[in-house]
Amino acid sequence: MARHPELQGFQLDSAIERLPARAKVYVVGGAVRDALMGRTSSDRDWVVVGATVDNMLAAGFTPVGSDFPVFLHPRTHEEYALARTERKSGHGYKGFTFHADPSVTLEEDLARRDFTVNAMAMNAKGDLIDPFQGFTDLQNKCMRHVSPAFSEDPLRVLRLARFLARFLDFSVAEETMDLCRELRESGELKHLVAERVYAELNKGMGEVKPSRMIKLISKLNAWGELAPSCPVPFSGFDKPEYDRLNGLSAAEARWVYCLGFFLDVAQIKALAKAWRLPRNTEDLAIVTRQCLDFLAQCTTDSSSFGRFFNQVDLYRKPVRLRQINQLVAQLSGEGPVHVFVEKAVAELEQGHYKTFVGDKIANAQPSEQVAQVASEARQAWVSELHSRYF
Repeated sequence: MARHPELQGFQLDSAIERLPARAKVYVVGGAVRDALMGRTSSDRDWVVVGATVDNMLAAGFTPVGSDFPVFLHPRTHEEYALARTERKSGHGYKGFTFHADPSVTLEEDLARRDFTVNAMAMNAKGDLIDPFQGFTDLQNKCMRHVSPAFSEDPLRVLRLARFLARFLDFSVAEETMDLCRELRESGELKHLVAERVYAELNKGMGEVKPSRMIKLISKLNAWGELAPSCPVPFSGFDKPEYDRLNGLSAAEARWVYCLGFFLDVAQIKALAKAWRLPRNTEDLAIVTRQCLDFLAQCTTDSSSFGRFFNQVDLYRKPVRLRQINQLVAQLSGEGPVHVFVEKAVAELEQGHYKTFVGDKIANAQPSEQVAQVASEARQAWVSELHSRYF
């Protein structure tokens, strides 16, 4: 064990003190890594060595784990897991059998973790427990697997890619890259459930430089494993695309850019289904594609605008169109179409469209169908607005 000024330790509160004297509690993983890097961590992972399920229950912890013993602290509600080992028993990241009892040591628990920089622990005094030289790799800015068992969990490929998007000056140990290639070639990546693929990619999209995540997966030629039979936009990216992607600040905008700018509507729907993308992200990407297709037509007459506004559902979802119009203008350059779309959204939000159509319906003949009158009034409103700006 070693002392580091960055590690402050922690207080043994009443719940922990109710555990047997043989039980030892440690902060592990990302919270220790981040503290050593001088970074703040949003949450802490805890491991309890030398305790049983009954010990945890008697101390007031609430069980929440279905696959292995995990408990919520009675006051802080942080997760405390009993030390455990794991053995590969099936495909995918869920294909493991876990073993947890008081005989499992801290080192055995840390040995099942993905990277050496995540396989460090801290005790209450602030001592660093580092059996796999994670601190050395942290100093060398190197992502290195803990053991050959790394290749048993395909999700670790995506976690590695995501960490690269966060830690911009880190590289990957060549031996770890070799294990990633073995995972790709084994077919294990195909067994990842869609929700976990999206969850990891989405976390990476929210990091500082998602291009580093995409580049690693592309280097491994893994997109075909992660999205069989679906076109993936990232595979053709180069520096201009990466620069635009990194220049966007929000994960959702980055998704919309990747999907809407590089896939057609059918392809967007296929990939959204394959990865279980949120419906809002899918919808925004589709509207982006429709905006780009309209721009490509180079037609700015009122009838064309009327059809386009109907297609993108301007009248019910003006805020969505404004969001996408601004994104497309930012990435492609603003032109007359973007200006007119913004004017139309503003007029609609100010109530002018509702008043215009309402008057048309109120003055309609009894024999006229309301739906037809409303449709014609909608186009008349677009034409009137168009005459003022073109």
